[in-house]
This record gives sequence, C-alpha cells and structure tokens, in this order.
Amino acid sequence: MITIIDYGVGNLISIQNMFKKSGNYSIITNSIEQINIASKLVLPGIGAFDNCMEKLEASGIRNELESKVLVEKTPILGICVGLQMFMDSSEEGKLKGLGWIDGKVVAFKKNKMHEKHKIPNMGWLEIKSQKPSLLLSNLDEAIFYFAHSYHVEIDNPEDELITSHYGYKFTVGIERENIIGVQFHPEKSHRYGMQLLKNFSEL
Repeated sequence: MITIIDYGVGNLISIQNMFKKSGNYSIITNSIEQINIASKLVLPGIGAFDNCMEKLEASGIRNELESKVLVEKTPILGICVGLQMFMDSSEEGKLKGLGWIDGKVVAFKKNKMHEKHKIPNMGWLEIKSQKPSLLLSNLDEAIFYFAHSYHVEIDNPEDELITSHYGYKFTVGIERENIIGVQFHPEKSHRYGMQLLKNFSEL
C-alpha cells in the first residue's frame, strides 16, 4: 500500500492523482494504523520549513513514521519541503529537522547567480543523475517542475542522487537505502513525474 501522509500540508490529491495515472493505487491518511501497514510512504511538503515541522509534530505520527523508516526500512519519498525535512536543520527556520540525512537546508546563494535567475526558482529544469537508481529508470534527459527558494546541502556525497543547475549546480534528489527525496514536484511534472512515481511504486 502506497500511503501519502496527511499532516495538513502538501498537494495530497494531486500526488494521489498522479499515482493513479501511473497505474498505482494510493491512500491519503493520518491514521497510525494505516501508516503501520504501509509498504511505501510519501511525505509531501509545501511552504515554510518550520510550519511543516510543527504540523508533523502536532499530528502525533512522528514516532510511528520514524519506526517505519528507520527500523522497518520502509521506502519513503519526500517531496519538496518533505525532502528538506529529512535534513538536520534549515536556514529558513529555527526548528530541527528529522535528521535522517546529514545536511542542512540553505537559501539560494545570490552571489553565485546571474540577475536573470529569480528567487524563488519557479519553472522547469533538467536533472542529472549522480548514481544508478531504479527511481530514475526511463528518465534520461527528463525535466521537472520546481517552486522553491531553499535547497538541501548534504554532508555525504554518496547520498546525492540528482542534481540540477540554477545559477549553480545544486542537489535536487537524495537516496540513502530506503530514504529518497526530491526537491521538485512530480505531481506537477506531467509524464516525467508520472514515470518517477511509477518507478517509486515498483521499488
């Protein structure tokens, strides 16, 4: 069962619809019981880092979520701020992240960017794979839709799965064992997003 976690944040219906288009059934839930039996998890996220962390804490599901991910090794896909929450901290806020991936969330570095590069970054960018992964099957020369002002900086290069370029090269996807995250929005990325979610469902 693909379980999209409802903690009050994210394009939940859009993500579910894209899974459906990829031929996969998913549910949206904040039920601990449903999370406990999930075979795959999706952690969406939109907006400010602290707001997302506060909502997750308030949902009462963090302990069960960490047990599924860190102990049972259930595959999880973090989307946008969902990926950022995997990190230790964020320059956008004061709260700690989940700390599942060593790294932090930083603002785009304007001193490295041309004036044509507006912040937030909103639009389509090409991605580049940094290591083999089934998540990226049939996604050569793919483009994805982004909407963000912050991005992750990871401590361990081995965790980097995907990069893109917006003024400079930056990490837009990570994978460590069962923990996967992407900065872009698969649910807004048409056939490329549908393929990525299909790949995730088949891991």
